Amino acid sequence: MNHGRLLLTAGAVSGLLTVALGAFAAHGLRQQIPPEMLLVFNKGVHYQGLHALALLATGIMSTHRGSLALSIAGWSFLLGILLFSGSLYLLAMTGSRWLGILTPFGGLSFLIGWLSLAIAGWRYSRP
Repeated sequence: MNHGRLLLTAGAVSGLLTVALGAFAAHGLRQQIPPEMLLVFNKGVHYQGLHALALLATGIMSTHRGSLALSIAGWSFLLGILLFSGSLYLLAMTGSRWLGILTPFGGLSFLIGWLSLAIAGWRYSRP
């Protein structure tokens, strides 16, 4: 199954949320949480933005020629955003340190996504 439309949509929504969350951090959180927690929140925004672009690239490739490697890459990027960035957002806003246990799993998901995208790119050929 070709997941190109889903990945393109997820990438665009993630990009939109990146801008919204970045603005929220700059204007709404700056006075509400300690500076070190603002840095944590912004790290989540940064990684979400990078991987929104990765989702878009994966979606574009998938619309031309879907593959298992592209599907794995897309789902891994989505899971990474949820676990890595999501855990950093919650950690920054709640101070609950136990959420930090999720962050490395998000990072691992990002790594799997990039490796899968590299494999798909290596195998990629124009129709």
